[in-house]
Amino acid sequence: MESSKNISSLTDLELLDLFKKNNDNSIVGILFKRYTHLMMWVSMKYLRDEDEAKDCVMEIFEKLLSELNRYEIKNFKSWLHVVTKNHCLMKLRKDKTKFAERIEHGETSLEIVEMNLLLHPEDADEKEEVLLLLEKGIQHLKKDQKTCVELFYLNKKSYQEIAELTGYTMLNVKTHIQNGKRNLKIYMEKNHGS
Repeated sequence: MESSKNISSLTDLELLDLFKKNNDNSIVGILFKRYTHLMMWVSMKYLRDEDEAKDCVMEIFEKLLSELNRYEIKNFKSWLHVVTKNHCLMKLRKDKTKFAERIEHGETSLEIVEMNLLLHPEDADEKEEVLLLLEKGIQHLKKDQKTCVELFYLNKKSYQEIAELTGYTMLNVKTHIQNGKRNLKIYMEKNHGS
């Protein structure tokens, strides 16, 4: 086994390979420490409660110990982001009341009310379905539209900040957001209820 200093300098994929060979939990601890901030950020984004987010991060760490060997992971950071997001969504689904309240108060991943995409669902199950469909729709947007829509709605960035971050002109940013919203609306209308 390599020294702990050498292990810490390994890439994510090298650490994963080492973990699969040695089944040493301290190796997962290095990955966990490396990405705790990412998991906390994602958990806070969805759960909006620091204690719940901390609990979620610890639950994911325990999950990693038992499940890492089951997956062929090419990009650990992206994979962990998805695992964390899904874990948070499952937590929210279990507490349907909290999920429904968050939708009612517009604390969703996109401001659905502004986009007129909610189509007035009557219950929490239908609202949940709309949110999941919306997330799928975002993934179907062109890269520039997806980037601008996520920065504007998820990260609450201004047109100016998005232009600075992406290198697009202000006009491009506005166009990408408008086209993204239009394409999301088309996607939602086409796939809602199907």
